[in-house]
Amino acid sequence: MKHLLSTIAFLACVGLAAGRAEAPAATSQPADQSADILSGADVSIRFYDRTVYYPGNSPSEPILVRVTIANNTPNTIRFKLADDHFFSVDFIAMSARNVPLEHTDLYLRKRTTNQHVYFRELSLEPGEEYAFTENVKDYLAIKDPGMYVLEGRFFPELKRRGDLSEPNARTNRLTLEVKPSPGAAAVRVLPVSPSSAEILQPQPIPPDQVVTYLLTARQKSRWEQFYLYLDLEQMLSRDPARSRRFRAESENGRFAMIENYKSELAQAKADKDIATIPVEFQIERTSYTATEGTVTVIEWFDYRTFREKKRFTYYLVSRDGIWRVVDYTVDNLGTE
Repeated sequence: MKHLLSTIAFLACVGLAAGRAEAPAATSQPADQSADILSGADVSIRFYDRTVYYPGNSPSEPILVRVTIANNTPNTIRFKLADDHFFSVDFIAMSARNVPLEHTDLYLRKRTTNQHVYFRELSLEPGEEYAFTENVKDYLAIKDPGMYVLEGRFFPELKRRGDLSEPNARTNRLTLEVKPSPGAAAVRVLPVSPSSAEILQPQPIPPDQVVTYLLTARQKSRWEQFYLYLDLEQMLSRDPARSRRFRAESENGRFAMIENYKSELAQAKADKDIATIPVEFQIERTSYTATEGTVTVIEWFDYRTFREKKRFTYYLVSRDGIWRVVDYTVDNLGTE
């Protein structure tokens, strides 16, 4: 990232009365209308430190998102940025049932209080960008676990109203997975290290290391480590009948199906090929782009009177910098 900001033109303040700040607009412009202020610029969001997210408003469990404004045009762009980012940024999140999350009391209180709003006017030259980090939990009340689609909005002329009618630029969308809080009922489903009892976190390692980690965990029968780099939803959906049922289920039903799939893997009742322990394996070839990867592995399996040799091809997808296995194929190479 280029640390830029060609000029900070001035520091000013705008008084926003409580009534005006939240008064509905008589007419609405398109939601992504930016009045050419940021025409050609790219406003994007990404998770700042991708980790396990939980519901609630604990300050020790934030959901940090990096907001970046990049000037990809040949011209200088200018915009205003409020010192209190509640007047420059907003977030929208929809549940799997297409129900929007409500804003927090903090956000509503800030937006409805009669106060002066201080801001800076910034300019970006071609190729420059400006970024800052926000805690989504300051904006949205995330009370329940589930899958959400998160989107940001940036207001280059500040956000004075309570709707999206003012000029704004919309960001890309992120899939936000919120896990159940690790209480008595939830802790059993979190991946925990058998040696340290710490909650396991996937790391941004390359595809071949992901497969090595997965197979080593299987050899040691460390199931929670084995699941860590499996996209369980995609793996479960490889079966067409299960996939249809999964799509028709509620969030709780989908969660139960994934837990049942994990149990069936551990008992070799599902995807027996990858559930069986290889006594030896060797990475044969690895190839990947920015988002998709393929790793082929020769694996050996010992039986009482013979040794079997197979070639596994693992297919991986990268999301937010984390590679996970989404599918695999097997070729039998005979016995030794």
